[in-house]
Amino acid sequence: MFSIASLWIPFTIIAALGQVARNAMQRSLTKPLGTWGATNIRFLFGFPFSLLFLGLVLPATGDHLSAPPAVFWPWLLLGALSQIVATGLMLLAMNDRSFVVTTAYLKTEAIQTAIFGFVFLGDHLTWLKVLAIVIATIGVVITALRPGGEKSFAELKPTITGLVAAAAFALSAVGFRGAIINVPGVSFVTAASITLVLGLFVQTLVLTIYLLWRAPDVLRGILGLWRPSMLAGFIGAFASQFWFLAFALTAAANVRTLALIEVLFAQAVAYYSFKQPVAPREILGIALIVIGVAVLVGA
Repeated sequence: MFSIASLWIPFTIIAALGQVARNAMQRSLTKPLGTWGATNIRFLFGFPFSLLFLGLVLPATGDHLSAPPAVFWPWLLLGALSQIVATGLMLLAMNDRSFVVTTAYLKTEAIQTAIFGFVFLGDHLTWLKVLAIVIATIGVVITALRPGGEKSFAELKPTITGLVAAAAFALSAVGFRGAIINVPGVSFVTAASITLVLGLFVQTLVLTIYLLWRAPDVLRGILGLWRPSMLAGFIGAFASQFWFLAFALTAAANVRTLALIEVLFAQAVAYYSFKQPVAPREILGIALIVIGVAVLVGA
């Protein structure tokens, strides 16, 4: 029987599933819209759905809207802008190095989130949870790497770029959690929903202004593909809603570590849909992820 405090577990699993679906939809739109055009879809078309979610939450909880306190805004900006920066650095790293090696760098996010969460928010993590985070992260790195891929770690530029991208994703998670826990006088559901609305608004504003300035044709292309973009935006906002609900209930490091099960979902899709065999190395990595997640949830 789940208590309110442990609801972060199903919230994170739902969010991870939604993120896998959203990434697949965004990938199909990258070719016609370019990287930043496809990225802006999750914000531009997700924002109206975040308003819808908030409209459903308010009467259900009985909460009333009020202006967030001043301390809320630096955390929100940290979360929103770090996520945009992280995406750009991730794409830059992927240009310099293979996708699988970059993925290995990016999955250090869970460890970095634990560090930033402790430093900036005072999130308490037991030694057992820290061990779980390390085990699961090692499992993801082993799963992501291919034979000979470890040689790429010796190259300084993509290594630094990938690790900094992971740090920016970690700061984004900590920033959004910091914003959520600084919304006073409302339920955790409303606090998460308000933060999502304002976060998506900031991200939509920043990226739309950028595209108007640098690539107005891409923005017109986005509007021309509004039907598939609408579905991707909905799935993106849906996943983000559950990420934020999880952040409202537990340390960001717990959420980002449990989110590593996304790798298991991707492996399952590859195996069952594309009939790709699972290598012994991948089995070892998956086993470590499962062990790390089990320790985290049971701790």
